[in-house]
Amino acid sequence: MAVVVGNPKVNSRTLRVALAVADALSASLELEGDRLVIDLAQVAAELFDPEAQRVNDLLNQVAASNLIIVASPTFKASYTGLLKSFFDRYSTNALNGAVAVAVMTGAATVHALAAEVHLRPLLVELGASTPTRSLYVTESQFDDLDAVVGAWADTASSLIARALG
Repeated sequence: MAVVVGNPKVNSRTLRVALAVADALSASLELEGDRLVIDLAQVAAELFDPEAQRVNDLLNQVAASNLIIVASPTFKASYTGLLKSFFDRYSTNALNGAVAVAVMTGAATVHALAAEVHLRPLLVELGASTPTRSLYVTESQFDDLDAVVGAWADTASSLIARALG
């Protein structure tokens, strides 16, 4: 499993939400193995260097993952440029065979469809399967992540399990 977070702040609340999703899915799907966690804020300075070996290695590891959780805060009603810069380095269909989950965070529900309208299509363009609804978590829900993510995972887990085969 890979977790990719596009918040420009290191150790952000968006990272916390993404890890809660990873924990919930790991438990419900009984996933084993290593978990790759990429906090893009930590490699932001290297994203525009096509020769940056660390970023190239991360791209290869994500592409080799069977389950990818992609998370971003809401910026201007969409995902961050940081996240877009990372995924722009892939060719079309580079994530074929992977199952992806779009997760976004934001101040209020007014942008709750951003994950469905903007982030999910990016993942599909890259060839990933997105078998479940995206998850949007508002700031008012951060203190109750277990319940919020758990309710989403109750429905999403069976769909993801089928897609993982």
